[in-house]
Amino acid sequence: MPNSAIISQMNKITISTKIDLPAELVWDYWTQPRHITKWAFASDDWECPKAENDLQVGGIFKTTMAAKDGSASFEIVGTYSVIEPQSLIVYKMTDGREVITEFESLSNGVKLTQIFDPESENSLELQRAGWQSILDNFKKYAEGN
Repeated sequence: MPNSAIISQMNKITISTKIDLPAELVWDYWTQPRHITKWAFASDDWECPKAENDLQVGGIFKTTMAAKDGSASFEIVGTYSVIEPQSLIVYKMTDGREVITEFESLSNGVKLTQIFDPESENSLELQRAGWQSILDNFKKYAEGN
């Protein structure tokens, strides 16, 4: 019988990408609101008009995602439980789902991995694809600066 850690991991979604930049830059692009607004959306018909980030344990972040045509918008809000600069961020969203973001330094960049609890409204594949699109958008933005 699998142990509880394996069962817990099976209920999560994992996505990742490699960023060809130094860890310090990847961290700044990921955590600074002036950068977050440039990449925190899944497709070109969406945008991130506002981002706030109190990057400390117990701190809160708020990111607004909005359709460029004004048809929809929503806020993602979470509270940080772990911050290890250039290494690890863990937070809980207001709906109780946990998100783990790992920054693994490589000889030629950073492997960025996110592990998160799925929500129940959309399929796992749709959620994986949406979050991966945002991560891919981050990579495009970070490497393009």
